[in-house]
This record gives sequence, C-alpha cells and structure tokens, in this order.
Amino acid sequence: MTKHSLTRRDFMRLGAGAAAASMAARATILEPKTLWASPRPVPPSDTVRFGIIGTGIEGCSLLQASLPVPGIECIAAADLYDSRHEAAKEALGGKNIDTTREYRRILDRKDIDAVLCATPDHWHRRIVTEAAEAGKDVYCEKPMSHTVEDGFAMIDAVQKHDRMCQIGSQRVSSILYAKAKEIWDSGKLGDVDTIEAAWDRNTDSGAWVYPIPPDASTQTIDWNTWLDGAPKRAYDPVRFFRWRCFRDYGAGLAGDLFVHLISGIHFVTGTTQPAQRAQSTGGLYYYKDGREFPDLLWTMYDYPNFNLVLRCNHNNAEVGEFFGFYGKKGTMTIHGSTLTFRPQADCHQPEDYSIYGWPAKLRNEYLANWAKEHPAPKPGEFHIGEDEEVYTPPPGYSDMTDHIANFFHAVRTRKPVVENEVFGNNAAIGCHLSNHAYFQKAAAVWDASAKKITNG
Repeated sequence: MTKHSLTRRDFMRLGAGAAAASMAARATILEPKTLWASPRPVPPSDTVRFGIIGTGIEGCSLLQASLPVPGIECIAAADLYDSRHEAAKEALGGKNIDTTREYRRILDRKDIDAVLCATPDHWHRRIVTEAAEAGKDVYCEKPMSHTVEDGFAMIDAVQKHDRMCQIGSQRVSSILYAKAKEIWDSGKLGDVDTIEAAWDRNTDSGAWVYPIPPDASTQTIDWNTWLDGAPKRAYDPVRFFRWRCFRDYGAGLAGDLFVHLISGIHFVTGTTQPAQRAQSTGGLYYYKDGREFPDLLWTMYDYPNFNLVLRCNHNNAEVGEFFGFYGKKGTMTIHGSTLTFRPQADCHQPEDYSIYGWPAKLRNEYLANWAKEHPAPKPGEFHIGEDEEVYTPPPGYSDMTDHIANFFHAVRTRKPVVENEVFGNNAAIGCHLSNHAYFQKAAAVWDASAKKITNG
C-alpha cells in the first residue's frame, strides 16, 4: 500500500467482505448454445451419417458426446482391437452398428458423409488424407499431427478435396472460452504481455498408466497394422495401450495437454500463427516406467505481442487446469470451469518512493499538485468490486458436445468450422516446438517460410 493514496484495489481489499458478497451476487451462469447440427428434426434421408476410426478412450467419449446432437447418426466403427468394437456400441447406448478392423471399409461406404478420427497420433495423417480423398469430411482428434510434415500434408489434402475438417481441442467451442474471448476483444485487459497456463495431474491414469485389458493379445489386436508408419517391433501391449508415453506414436505432455492450452489461448487472443520461438525444461521424476517423455514439462513461447509460459506436471494436481492473462488494466483467469476478470488498480498513482529523497517542501508541493489534478472520488462514488466478473457454465455442460455439433453443422451447411486444419496445425506446431526444445536442449525456432523447426 502506498503511503499517501488509497488505491482502488486497496479499497477493495479493505472491503473484502462486501466485495465477496457483491461478487457472489453477480456471478453469471453462461447460457448454453443450441445444438446446431440441425435446427429441427430431419427425415432419415437427410440425416448426416458418420463412421468413427479409433474407439478407445477418446473415440468412445466422442460417440457419447454426439448422442444429444440432432440430425446425425453413427453407422460404423473401426478399431484394431476387437473389444473396442463392443465398447463403441455401448457408447452409443447399445446400438448395433457395423464394426470392423478395416478402416478402409468405412472410407469406401457411399452412405457415410463424415469420419471421426480418434486414433493415436501417428495414424492421423493417413486417416485424414485418405478420408479427404474419399470425399469424406473429417473430425480429427488433437494434436492434429505427429510431425510438422504430417500437418502440412493434411492441410493440402483437406483443401485439395474441399472437405470440412475440425480438429478436436474442444475449448475452441466452449461457452466459457467464448466469454474469455469477448473480454479480451473488449480491451478491458489493456495491453497483455504475459499469459500463463497449466494443466497438472497427480494420478496414474492422468499419467497414462492405463491398465492392460485381460483379453489383450495378438489374437484380439492387429499389432502389425497398428505399427504401420512406426518402427517394427515385437508385440508390446504397454505401447499399444499407453502409446502417449512413446515418441513413435504420440507427443507426450505437449501433445496431450499443451495442445488444449495453446488452442484455448490462440482462440481467445485471435492468434493465427504458431509461436516464433520456444524454450523447454522439465524431466522424468516419478514415472520411470520406460516412457520416453517427461512427467514434468515447462515451455516458454515467444509470440509477437506476448510471452506464453505453459506447464504440465504429472506429480502434483494442486493447480489443476489454469489460464492467466495479465494485462495493464486487468487480469483474467480461468481455473477449472470458472472464469474471473479483475481490474488492475490504476497504474498512474502519486509517486511514493523517490520523493522521499526530496526536501519536505518539494515533496509536499508535488503531492498537493497531484491531488489537485487527480481529485479523489466523492462520498458515495466508491463502488466496491463493481468491475470484478465471474462466469461459469451450467452444471453438466459439455464443450465436447458443442464441438461435435459445430462440426456436423459445417458438414450440413458447408459453413466454416470453428477449429479448421490451419488453426489445428498452428497449435500442433506449438507442441512440436516444445518437444524439439526439450529433447534438443536448445531453443526451437519456427521457420515459417521453410515450414520447419530449427535450433535457435
């Protein structure tokens, strides 16, 4: 607190009880969107029919999220592990759909309009490019690409065949992040030079130590096909079920969690290019189980107008999921499912440090002139906490359902998706920059003209 002025923030602190009551009274529950695949019931002949390739964790989640969306129907699923065929049917409420190990059967069907791709990362390029070539619109789980080269090949295929493509970082469709974007666009934050985000976990499941199903074997899993595009090796169920741990198939913490953080930040800030530069640190501290990625990862990114710091830690969950946008005029945070905007105190305050090296006469003259030029609020003009805003989505809200609905709306109307292949590629490049910097132990620089990462 300054010696000679009561700042707006100081006043808010002194009235903390009243401010808290005011804040609680004004917390806003956001209004969900109307699911928009079809605004009204449609006849069976006009239903958008889709298939899904990959029905593991995310695949089944996507199927469940699709159930409330009007005007769509899943009619086929493909997975290289036989038990996931039954899991797909259960995710659809017991619906008896066509299931197969052969993903090409789905792409060859003329009655399928769109495909959901929820395979491991090393299969994304193949599924997306072949789906586009087959005339299917495609929803691809995050991260979009396994390598930088994969991402640009996918863009080329989607655009060459004029297909709709949605990448699956659902926060881009979230009503909470739409509110964050509204606050950003309003200018209420002022100039923002620092953004930070974290997604911390502290469970074995969160660290991808998934149990191996008891029926897993070379009889129930097409291991050799699953390896396609990756180095050949003997059957290893750990690699099949915990593929996110290994560089041959996934992108570690950056691909699993950073990509959500980057996508959310790009959406809120309107960023349309990858970061220019990244530096990473971290390590493998607890999960020394043969994995190749760290269980703690920090990355600092340089963007033209702000710095971004990301952290994912598998060994402490105190922070959980967090975003912080720090501006000259205000601070916006998203912690879990709660968004808060708080104004900063006015940065133009009377000097209260260097003037104490002045004679008292000069100091008092300065303070008197400052007070004259900046009159204090009159009685009744203080408004405790009036600018603090808190927003939450309604209970049970699913941004995944909104994201799926947006994709099928685009399939039906040919209007743009909210997270197309270019947006998804920019976010994925951020993941590749992070991993490159970590494993190379050097700054990673994005060379946009050459479409590659170099050491800085």
